[in-house]
Amino acid sequence: MRLLKEADVAGKIVIVRVDFNVPLKDGKITDDKRIRAVLPTIEYLRKKKARIVLISHLGRPDGKVADDLRLAPVADRLSKLLKYPVHYEPDCIGSDVEFAVRGLHESDVLLLENLRFYPEEEADDAGFAQKLAVLAEVYVNDAFAVSHRAHASVHAIAKFLPSYAGFLLEKEVKMLSSLLKSPKHPFIAIMGGAKVSDKIGVIESLLKKVDAVLIGGAMMFTFYKALNYEVGKSKFEADKIALAKSLLKNSNKKIVLPTDVVLSDKRVVPADKMPKNSAGFDIGPETRAIYAEMIKEAKTVFWNGPMGLFEQKPFDRGTLAVAKAMSECRGVTVVGGGDSVSAIEKANLEKKFSHVSTGGGASLEFLEGKKLPGIDVLEH
Repeated sequence: MRLLKEADVAGKIVIVRVDFNVPLKDGKITDDKRIRAVLPTIEYLRKKKARIVLISHLGRPDGKVADDLRLAPVADRLSKLLKYPVHYEPDCIGSDVEFAVRGLHESDVLLLENLRFYPEEEADDAGFAQKLAVLAEVYVNDAFAVSHRAHASVHAIAKFLPSYAGFLLEKEVKMLSSLLKSPKHPFIAIMGGAKVSDKIGVIESLLKKVDAVLIGGAMMFTFYKALNYEVGKSKFEADKIALAKSLLKNSNKKIVLPTDVVLSDKRVVPADKMPKNSAGFDIGPETRAIYAEMIKEAKTVFWNGPMGLFEQKPFDRGTLAVAKAMSECRGVTVVGGGDSVSAIEKANLEKKFSHVSTGGGASLEFLEGKKLPGIDVLEH
């Protein structure tokens, strides 16, 4: 990948694709983690006296202007974090934007409006990408979380400008690549969440590299069905039972399933003794102990997806047990975005991990071995 530190950015207009898709409540940002994640790139460019133009999406406005998804609150928060005024323009292309960019001084920062107000953004439209590219002299992608999307501001724009990876994108690729190329063993993957279908590709890819895949979340019930266990009213994917069977058969016994389950009424039962009228909501205490032991002894651990209905007590215990065990592991510990990140934040453990990815979907596709469009265009 072409990296930002190799780029000549001094005094130049640099357009940076960031991921400011932050949660908002009543117009207020409830979590600014994604903004803080790109501060090193922005601060580096400011030191180089670049004129910085930031572009991002927020939410899913479906190609239409949505006032509740404007980026003005983000500009305010970024100003506070940088301790420097951030200009905000209520559009992302057009003559007003061009005029605002021309007015930038060295080290100034301008945030443009939500890219997804235009349907051309998600369509990877070359004309739209060109309208963005015309604003700047250099393009930097620092939005790993959307780099698996072939969108205009992530993919098509790189054809029109010298293009580089920002520091966050570089760090993500470096950490995830190390899991694929040179992991230390034992290497454990932990897969949770609702659907086997979301994780098939990555489970298949990781089975070739890891010593064990520990399964949790609602997807465990699809595996139980593959073993002809009773799962009661638990969520499972009926159309993926055959696939779960084949994964178990070809996994060389590397797939580890929970031995006990916490039911919706908080009772704990063995995995093969679930009653017909109950649903499973979490992995049980015996499983928590087994998983924790394996995690602590590992040299490399990758985790994606909660172990149960972690938003609700006491069904957060399985997920928190995994987070705690990983925080005590002395090896390389990587968390792959999404709900797992929320869980480690809830447990106040985020500083205890080697790497916490900003992109759930992107990290899974990367580990699956897929080409990510936003990274592909930055390669030499």
